[in-house]
Amino acid sequence: MAGIRELDLTQHCLKTFAECDRYNVNAKLRRQVLHLPAANPPAAWYLCALPIPWDWPRNAHLAFEYAPGKTWEGNALVHGLGVRLTNARPITGWGEHSIPSKEPLRHSRLHRTCRNWQFGWWLRNNRNVPDAPPLMSTENLDEGGQLPLA
Repeated sequence: MAGIRELDLTQHCLKTFAECDRYNVNAKLRRQVLHLPAANPPAAWYLCALPIPWDWPRNAHLAFEYAPGKTWEGNALVHGLGVRLTNARPITGWGEHSIPSKEPLRHSRLHRTCRNWQFGWWLRNNRNVPDAPPLMSTENLDEGGQLPLA
C-alpha cells in the first residue's frame, strides 16, 4: 500500500511512486483493517497485491483517494479480493491509454504493462503530482562518505 506524493516515471512497479507513505498489508490474513491517516493525505493511495505464484492477470490494483463521507465496496481489479473503503473513493479511468504516445518508455514492455506506471502517468496528467528530486550523486563524496562543504 503506497500513499503517493512524488513520482519517478523512469522507473516501473513500486519505484514509480518515488516518495510515498508505505503501509504493509499482511498477505497471510484473510481479513484486515488498515487505518490510513486523514491529516496531510497524499495525492492518492495505491494498493498493489501480487499473487504467489506470480500471475500477471491476477495482480490486484486499486487506486483511491481521501474523500470524507464517501464509502465504496468492490474488487481490486481481480475477482475475489474485496475492498471496503470508508472516507475514500476509487480512482478509475486510468490504464495503458494514460501513457503519452510520445513517451519513449512506452515501448518498454516492463513499463507499458506496469499498472503502477500507468497510474503514475494518470497522476502526472490529472493531478500534477511532481517528480521526486534526483538522488544525490555519490561522485562528490569524500572518503568518509560525507559531502565536503567549502
